[in-house]
Amino acid sequence: MARILATFYAFGGSAGLLITLDAEPGSRRSILTVLAGVALLSAVVVGRWGSRWPRAFFHVAVGGATVLIVSAVALAPNPVTSLAAATLITFVVVDAHFFFSARQAHAHLGIAVVGITAALVAGDVGLGTALGLDLVLVSIGTVIRQLVTLASDASRDPLTGLSNRRGFDRALEELMSEAARSGEPLSAVLIDVDHFKAVNDTYGHEEGDRVLRRVADVWRGEVPERAFLARHGGDEFSLLLPGTRGPAALALVRRVCALDPAVSLSCGVAEYRTGDSASQLMRSADRALYDAKILGRGRAELVTDASATRPDGSTSWTPPRA
Repeated sequence: MARILATFYAFGGSAGLLITLDAEPGSRRSILTVLAGVALLSAVVVGRWGSRWPRAFFHVAVGGATVLIVSAVALAPNPVTSLAAATLITFVVVDAHFFFSARQAHAHLGIAVVGITAALVAGDVGLGTALGLDLVLVSIGTVIRQLVTLASDASRDPLTGLSNRRGFDRALEELMSEAARSGEPLSAVLIDVDHFKAVNDTYGHEEGDRVLRRVADVWRGEVPERAFLARHGGDEFSLLLPGTRGPAALALVRRVCALDPAVSLSCGVAEYRTGDSASQLMRSADRALYDAKILGRGRAELVTDASATRPDGSTSWTPPRA
């Protein structure tokens, strides 16, 4: 999310600087240049720190982009420059429909349409032209929403509503890249339902599905806002905890496991180490999960440097499941 928003801010600011080239020297050109500079600075800020922001803060960032663009349209020295600046609002429409729920995206779109229309008309652009641009914005938003829905369905588990393995792998790569760049800690967790085959065999697959949904509901309500929870496959779930070190992740996992004693869970926790690949991190979590199983199940374990490696020091061992 932060990367996409930063990219749009960067291109929007760059486009704003190009637009000012056609404006006559004067106070308005200077103001337009300042607005473009603010957009470029925002790109740097979002790119550097945006990944740590709570999701709600992105409403402020997208709304801020709307304010910059509407201001540029209103201050443009001529109708042609106003219309050129107004086209940048498509970035806001794409962001809003990509990041937010349909209702929230429609709210951003409505604010953008009203602001741009008013600024264009005030800048001597014909109402028909302004409404034509509005129609284009609405159509772009509609198409983006449909594409986002299709993409979401492809990476979502239909039983639990969580992300599936595909969505998890994508999130893992993104969060590991951010952790490697920023130095922020990152922990990965594998969660396995104990004796799940026996549940299916004894009570039927409907009861097994109910157990999986129950686990998903409990964990979804307890993990931090920035956490990424997925159904890893079968009776196994996976959890990514950015900004959380291994011991803190272990404490969180043990606390959540204790909330529903009727469902026994074995959990493996591993902390990202600089230089680890995605497969190495998940193998470490798998090793910790294996330790939890051989120690009696119904428990969570944190992998240590020693337990994550072979006796020869390599990290490529994947233990057999108990």
